[in-house]
Amino acid sequence: MPYFDAASALPPHPVARQALLASLDEGWADPTRLHREGRRAGLLLDAAREAAAEAVGCRPDELVFTPSGTHALHAGVSGVLAGRRRVGLGLTLSAVEHSALLHAAAAHEAATGGTVTEVPVDRYGAVAPETYAGALADGTALACLQSANHEVGTEQPVAEVAEACRDRGVPLLVDAAQSLPWGPVEGAWSLLAASAHKWGGPPGVGMLAVRKGVRFAPRPPVDERESGRAPGFPNIPAVVAAAASLRAVRAEAAAEGARLRGLVARIRARLPELVPDVEVVGHPELRLPHVVTFSCLYVDGEALLHELAREDFSVSSGSSCTSSTLTPSHVLRAMGVLSEGNIRVSLPPGTAEADVDRFLAVVPGAVSRVRERLGAPGGASGAAASGPAAAGEPGAGLVVDALGRRCPIPVIELAKVFGEVPVGATVTVLSDDEAARLDIPAWCEMRGQEYVGERPADQGVAYVVRRVS
Repeated sequence: MPYFDAASALPPHPVARQALLASLDEGWADPTRLHREGRRAGLLLDAAREAAAEAVGCRPDELVFTPSGTHALHAGVSGVLAGRRRVGLGLTLSAVEHSALLHAAAAHEAATGGTVTEVPVDRYGAVAPETYAGALADGTALACLQSANHEVGTEQPVAEVAEACRDRGVPLLVDAAQSLPWGPVEGAWSLLAASAHKWGGPPGVGMLAVRKGVRFAPRPPVDERESGRAPGFPNIPAVVAAAASLRAVRAEAAAEGARLRGLVARIRARLPELVPDVEVVGHPELRLPHVVTFSCLYVDGEALLHELAREDFSVSSGSSCTSSTLTPSHVLRAMGVLSEGNIRVSLPPGTAEADVDRFLAVVPGAVSRVRERLGAPGGASGAAASGPAAAGEPGAGLVVDALGRRCPIPVIELAKVFGEVPVGATVTVLSDDEAARLDIPAWCEMRGQEYVGERPADQGVAYVVRRVS
């Protein structure tokens, strides 16, 4: 069964497995003790820290191991905000950061009354360095920017943003969880966080690098371990395995990255040819080598996941149409792209070309079956583009009541009636589904129709679309 969800987690790398088993016999003791067993464990921990620091691009004494990547992000945010409290309580981040960072930002607002400034992104999911620089106010204590987006793979201009932050005297925290296996993060960043399970290391191991000179106050309770930034007894065998596997994947990164980039390019090019009404999202060039994300009009994301699972493919989704959330992905929302039927394919190292070819062969049928079950309009372009315009006076309109119906039903109902209105007339869709705010404008762009806007209704929101062709 092809596993195409590498951006979530990877199975243990062979080197990680070997290192873990070998260090279980040597790294069980307390590394702070002076007896033989403690010194032996301490040597393993020191060696792992040196290897990890080399891969990150920092000094060994600047890097600590944490219980997870999420813990590393939370510790980095809280530590800098506490250490720079006299500067201000401002936190600046991009609108597409990982949810772990958004949770830390929300906690900062609630606990301290601090401000959080979100920097918008373009349709590819990238910030503009000049826009980010303009968001750095006098009271900004910390800026955050991921090196590459978790959902769509778009790389961020970290070096340019880091330079802008340095000019303003603001430390930059980089979430490098997705990109670190492929290479170090360039630029004058101040803090960096990562998670070992993203490169085939053991779950439960994160990394936090804090450059010398950054004012950092670990939040209590703290102890003497890991500079007070990750209290508790370290899992030395897991840490050793994490560092060893990071070094191993780095050695393979150039060749494997080039190969996977070619496979992803094939998926990006072929999907729109094979499946009608598909939007491939994320930057076509400035992206991670193994990630491709697409959205399918008139499709329920959860249903599509199940269809692909029946074909033995394991993928993930950032769509609002899943059982885990009733709101659209904040990443897709910030990008302003279609959220319906969203699928993320992230290829693990060693992915066979034959598996990619078979994936491309089964996707059209899977999408077609979901659309048929949902009663989506037929044809390659849907009802909006089929047949002549209905007769009537320009300016006349229809109202579609989609209240209480979840994505993608509001857009399907819009498409079904759109051919009934004349050119110049409007269709108003009443919906209380949050995804409609994204998907109706996206439908208009894909169909070449005019999105007039939205207004409050007695129930939900009224979305107005004008037929222009």
